Amino acid sequence: MLWYIIEGAIAVVVAVLAFVMGSVHRKRTAEATIGSAEDEARRILNDAMKNAEAKKKEAILEAKDEIIRSRTETEKELRERRLEVQRQEHRIQQKEEAIDRKVENLEAKEEKLAERVKVVEERLKEAEQLKKSQFDMLEKISGYTSEQAKAQLLSMLDGELQHEKAMKIADYEQQLKDEADSRARELISMAIQRCAADHSSEATVSVVALPNDEMKGRIIGREGRNIRALETATGVDLIIDDTPEAITVSSFDPVRREVARIALEKLIVDGRIHPARIEETVEKARAEVDRTIRQEGERTLLDAGVHSMHPEIVKLLGRLHYRTSYGQNVLNHSLEVCHLAGLMAAELGEDVSLAKRAGLLHDIGKAIDHEQEGSHIQLGVEVAKKYKESEAVVHAIHAHHGDVEAKTVIACLVQAADAISAARPGARRENIESYIKRLERLEEIANSFNGVETSFAIQAGREIRVMIKPEAISDDQMVLVARDIVKEIENNLDYPGQIKVNLIRENRVVDYAK
Repeated sequence: MLWYIIEGAIAVVVAVLAFVMGSVHRKRTAEATIGSAEDEARRILNDAMKNAEAKKKEAILEAKDEIIRSRTETEKELRERRLEVQRQEHRIQQKEEAIDRKVENLEAKEEKLAERVKVVEERLKEAEQLKKSQFDMLEKISGYTSEQAKAQLLSMLDGELQHEKAMKIADYEQQLKDEADSRARELISMAIQRCAADHSSEATVSVVALPNDEMKGRIIGREGRNIRALETATGVDLIIDDTPEAITVSSFDPVRREVARIALEKLIVDGRIHPARIEETVEKARAEVDRTIRQEGERTLLDAGVHSMHPEIVKLLGRLHYRTSYGQNVLNHSLEVCHLAGLMAAELGEDVSLAKRAGLLHDIGKAIDHEQEGSHIQLGVEVAKKYKESEAVVHAIHAHHGDVEAKTVIACLVQAADAISAARPGARRENIESYIKRLERLEEIANSFNGVETSFAIQAGREIRVMIKPEAISDDQMVLVARDIVKEIENNLDYPGQIKVNLIRENRVVDYAK
């Protein structure tokens, strides 16, 4: 407001100066206009004074309004603070009243507890008196003194404790079995990890490459005399068909097949093919195979770390180099079982050398099962007895397929190592049709249960994933269904190793944002 007053004053001064200057100018120019200029100056001065006074009043009014506004806001803030203080005082007062009530309740409870303690003490005294009178009455009725009654009670307790002890022992035995199973699985997995072996190979035929198709005629000879001489000398079948530049040697005896293959290759290289030369070449091939058999047997003993074995058994081990079982090389399988049994025996603190010896010889009967009647187990037992192997080794050979009950730890280890080596992935090869039928049968068994939506055999039949209908089977029931499927598979399906049954139950909700 002061600024407005100053502006008015300045305006007045400016107006007066303008008036004076105009008066002088006008005085010089015309005396006639002096009177009117003075009137105009007075008018301008009066207007300026009026404007200044109006602005002054306006500034004063605005200042008063600001003061009133500030006072109103201050009074409002003070009222709110008073209300908040009143609310706090009210809450504090309520809390104090609640605390007072709690204190009163606690005091009342303490008084009641004191009364109850008195009542309990009185009742205890009455119970003691009643107990004493009952004991006296029992002694009169039963005719037993307190000592005799104690003895009777102890005898009854002893019987009950015997039962409890038996139950505890059964529980501990089951716990030990579970722990033993877990430990056995750990040992087996460790042994498998530390023992690596090759995959399977083909078994019953050998193919000999020819330099040209004309060689087929020379091998057949005039009226087939050369091929007959070769088949007679080796005991194999030669298959000469439309396959270009190849002859197939077929025989279930792997040693004969190998002799025929080597002899045939030598004859092809030599070029002189006639019955006399064939017999001579076959003898040389047989001698070469015998030398290889002996070398393979000795190499196997060195690899296995087994010593002091009869030379004939060494030869039989070498013959296993040419023997296969379901596509698995039997010598490699025997060496693998030897290592697995030795590793597990070392973990269990058993005789490692004995376990390795039994594992190496467990399939020795397969070296002669093409030549003699009987199963490879019976032949292996006879060979082991013939060449003075220990009773533990003979028993392990006899029990490795469960023909007799395994009575020693070594026999159990050989049995487990044999199953591991035969059942590992890629160890053995099956006929594709029987393999597919087994997978289909596995899925069929799983799909036969109520609540199963579908199933998939995976991992070469070593696992089956079963999709469960969530509305038909709950999470708790899945354990029972899995157990039932496992039992059905065990009862109705033959398979190597084990099959993992994996049940999957899930709910899915699908929607689309458009």
